[in-house]
Amino acid sequence: MIKDNQSAESLAKILSEALPYIQKFSGKIVVIKYGGSAMKENKLRQNFARDVALMRQIGIFPVLVHGGGPQIERNLKKSKIKSVFIDGLRKTDENSIKIIVKTLREVNGDIADLIKTWGARTKTFNDIRESILICKKIKTKMDLGFVGDITKVDGNLIKKSIFNGKIPVIAPIGRDRFGMHYNINADHVACKVAEKLKAEKIIMMTDVKGVLTNIGKKISEMDIEKAKKISKSLKGGMLPKLLSVIKSLESGVKSAHIVDGRVPHAVLVEILTDKGVGTWITK
Repeated sequence: MIKDNQSAESLAKILSEALPYIQKFSGKIVVIKYGGSAMKENKLRQNFARDVALMRQIGIFPVLVHGGGPQIERNLKKSKIKSVFIDGLRKTDENSIKIIVKTLREVNGDIADLIKTWGARTKTFNDIRESILICKKIKTKMDLGFVGDITKVDGNLIKKSIFNGKIPVIAPIGRDRFGMHYNINADHVACKVAEKLKAEKIIMMTDVKGVLTNIGKKISEMDIEKAKKISKSLKGGMLPKLLSVIKSLESGVKSAHIVDGRVPHAVLVEILTDKGVGTWITK
């Protein structure tokens, strides 16, 4: 219930501010890489599921790609398997890949079920019925085992689910031409899916405010040329994210957002308001 005229005016302002964005993005595909705190904390999970259902209801077509790092780590520990990371990628042996695939399928189903509680329809892509991510073993200096590099995304199956009124929920599980499973970096999957679908936007959810300057100040907006310059001075986990979205923009995606998933309703605030809560990158 709205308590006073000032609250009513504030609410009306928010709704009216969203209208032009709703009109602009209605009928457009928005790929969201879902992960971090937004995937772990219950209230943020509920908010995200509701927001995605709302996006679909107002005519925007969200496509979700999720990770599963904490759940994978927990299940590997139960099996007494120690995690080893090389350049941010999890070394994956034959025993690990079985646990990873099982875990990601469970996470995939949980996310879809949560979105359904808000009245939306979902379509899970977890390599049980369809293989939409075809890959090959990634080439690195050190052998990472069953870690994949995407060679093909089946965009037709994803689009079919969208046109059938469903929200695609995609696990980062790939399969090679011999039928072997591979673990794929979820950021990489999200960017490849966005490129294949020629998405209007790709949104990367993180646990930081966005892309930061060397003195820690958030950059609210920049074009692709500025992003390339800034990437030369970046280190840590933000660098591969920024490089991935730059490549997506060069491959046909219209714009990218790197947002703070710790902020309630971060995705809606970023795309449906003037202010936003992250870094917006344009061509």
